[in-house]
Amino acid sequence: MPQLLSLQVASARRVQINGRSILTAIHKQPVAGDVAVVPMGLVGDEQADLSVHGGLDKAVYAYPSEHYAFWRDARALAGVSGIDDALPWGSVGENLTLQGLLETEVWVGDVLRFSDCVLRVTQPREPCYKFNAAMGFNGAAKAMAQRACCGFYLAIVQPGHLAAGGSFELQAGPRRLGIPEAFNAKMRKHLR
Repeated sequence: MPQLLSLQVASARRVQINGRSILTAIHKQPVAGDVAVVPMGLVGDEQADLSVHGGLDKAVYAYPSEHYAFWRDARALAGVSGIDDALPWGSVGENLTLQGLLETEVWVGDVLRFSDCVLRVTQPREPCYKFNAAMGFNGAAKAMAQRACCGFYLAIVQPGHLAAGGSFELQAGPRRLGIPEAFNAKMRKHLR
């Protein structure tokens, strides 16, 4: 059964990216204990640019823990060191770090049933320049596009609470559009 390994939130803050001061909440930090889940996401979490993150259909971002080994290797190959060498959960900007559920097993409309709340898969995450900055190298967004290791956004079906360590059940939706297919359609421009 899939498991929620870690739960992360962040407040929006200004960081320097390519010499510009940018507002971002990509630097998620782990939370201990229960976190309330409300229609717009996790209590204590913010999104800096609501045109691409957040809202009812992108309230929570989930990411498979299985991809972290790839990102550690990619960062080492790119010569990244000194910024979170261990690459802790939340480094990809996700709210939920999942184990046992890859993008290839998820379809738009599928439901994740936790003990106290229900979340619905809505779409894949699209990487941006902020992701490059968070990973520490300029090719990170392109690498995500090439590997389709994007994670997925979730809408809140039933508010409640979440805590790290809990398991959940994947309930199949209509199964018309898989996350990899949806991601590849959006990412064609990055793969050229």
